Amino acid sequence: MAEPLKNLLHPGVVTAIAGRLSAARPTFDRGRFEALAGDNLEGLELMQRSLQIRDALIETLPQSFPQAAAALGGCLPLDDRPGLSGWALLPVSQYVAARGLGDFELSLSLLRALTPHFTAEFGIRVFIDQDQERALTIIGSWATDANHHVRRLASEGTRPRLPWAMRLPKLIRDPQPILPILTALLDDPEDYVRRSVANSLNDIAKDHPDLVAGFVATHMAGASPERRQLLRHASRTLLKQGHKAALSNFGFAVPSGIDAAFSLDRSEIALGESLMFKLAVRHTAKTAQKIMIDYAVHHRKANGTTSPKVFKWTSATLEPGATIEIEKRHAIRPITTRRYYPGAHRVVILVNGQEAADADFELSVDE
Repeated sequence: MAEPLKNLLHPGVVTAIAGRLSAARPTFDRGRFEALAGDNLEGLELMQRSLQIRDALIETLPQSFPQAAAALGGCLPLDDRPGLSGWALLPVSQYVAARGLGDFELSLSLLRALTPHFTAEFGIRVFIDQDQERALTIIGSWATDANHHVRRLASEGTRPRLPWAMRLPKLIRDPQPILPILTALLDDPEDYVRRSVANSLNDIAKDHPDLVAGFVATHMAGASPERRQLLRHASRTLLKQGHKAALSNFGFAVPSGIDAAFSLDRSEIALGESLMFKLAVRHTAKTAQKIMIDYAVHHRKANGTTSPKVFKWTSATLEPGATIEIEKRHAIRPITTRRYYPGAHRVVILVNGQEAADADFELSVDE
């Protein structure tokens, strides 16, 4: 069984933070910090543990934020000097977000220094929310930083709908201010950074589909294979939805002359088992057509309605009169992000985002 996530912050982490702070600031009250941070720590969940350690930092670091920032900065690795890294820096990032709004530039500088050792993407968001223009001016300069973790922070930390983080409502309403950052990182040498750019654009597409389709079209000309892959990943939600302009960006069109025959290997399945899909697609039009085949599983919800989850399958170019036959196994197994309910479910085949065929099955779930 996998180790619970909450154990990433354990009493040993508290001891490590205390030791580094004591070395960086000899007057630091190590005993009080360890008592506050470690109080019933193992009885708490991950985020509760982090916030308790953050609160202990608030209670024991100097009230002067510049003095506290100097101590925290002295805890970070530097050249051959060891220091804090990994999950020990999550409460540090949260401390900066809670206490550093009055020292804007210093706080962002500290988060920039922190991010090579543990992401600061959650910490910088309160600064964007408080003063978007000021924050983005600073963060935008990170797009040319020599460190790829800092460059990624410029795109990941500004994502309007970053998972597990506070939303940025101003950027959800108008994402134009972050487009220059994303443009500057389109051809970043690190795939780690480019994937973050793609995810940010995909976030934006959920609220501004035409804007992202137009952005992709603008940056497609002369695109390297790496940029083209980024733009395709950025368009994934739009492609699944059959957005016409997004489809056109990648050579797809509203399908015509497509006949699809689809079947499942069984009509009843228990949670934990797999379904085998069989699909035959015949092209009856007079010209070749590029098609993208996805499928949506419509999962039953507690109230009896269903909600679709779209999965990628394959792409092909069909000549007139051609038929392709493909198969796929899809497991219906427990996952942490979905609760399954028994009853009728449906699988829908999507060709260029349009429904082409479907089949139903019954799911049984042991209570």
